Amino acid sequence: MSAPPPPAAAAIAARYHGPAPRVALILGSGLGALADAVAAPTVIAYDDLPGFPRPTVEGHGGRLVLGRIGRSDVAVLAGRGHFYEHGRADIMAPAIDTIAALGCRTLILTNAAGSLRPAIGPGAAVLISDHINLALPGPLVGSTGNDRFVDLVDAYDPGLRRRLGATARRLGLDLPEGVYMLFPGPNFETPAEIRAARLLGADLVGMSTVPEVVLARRRGLTVAALSVVTNLGAGMVAGGLSHADTLSRSATGAALVQRLLTALLDEETPL
Repeated sequence: MSAPPPPAAAAIAARYHGPAPRVALILGSGLGALADAVAAPTVIAYDDLPGFPRPTVEGHGGRLVLGRIGRSDVAVLAGRGHFYEHGRADIMAPAIDTIAALGCRTLILTNAAGSLRPAIGPGAAVLISDHINLALPGPLVGSTGNDRFVDLVDAYDPGLRRRLGATARRLGLDLPEGVYMLFPGPNFETPAEIRAARLLGADLVGMSTVPEVVLARRRGLTVAALSVVTNLGAGMVAGGLSHADTLSRSATGAALVQRLLTALLDEETPL
């Protein structure tokens, strides 16, 4: 017996009458402008969608935008919920379940992150190849059923990563790959934590994305994720870190990610 559709799906169906979206995008801090690129948009506030989070972070808009980017029908989530806002690793579960119920088969996530590689500084974009989570409980703690035992080998789909890399090369854009390590936030990491992360093999640090990847893979979605680098990790350069810096330094990388994703979504071969 199939599960009933999420309550938010009915709210969307009452307002959106276009083609079913095939690709979903979740936009991180400073990346909300991509939602403005949606053609013939239907915009629904998270407040009107049962179960969707109420973002409290500057740079996260809290709206669902349905329409078309290039040749692709999309559902763009401008803003996400974080563990540090709500104390729940599964805060994005209703949103992920909803986009799967709408017909999305591909999820592309974006975030702002700190770089642990000096050669990849603020303004760069990095394609996530894998992740490390030693800090938070998984978003499926307390779930039932065998599908909670999610296989995360190739969670960041190799085929989709190859397509993103090929699109970047076609556009003349540099797109290195790296491993993302999750920290709970909202405080930034300590220099000692950054040294430990580097020893463990991390290239990026951030406070999001990993729970959504697990939730999306549970629903069978193909996943890719991109980080916009806003700073080098704590202790790697002189001075402290702030969220204001995260927002101000994300513009260059956000423009690169928007150009990359817009081109990808306009390719003849659908995602």
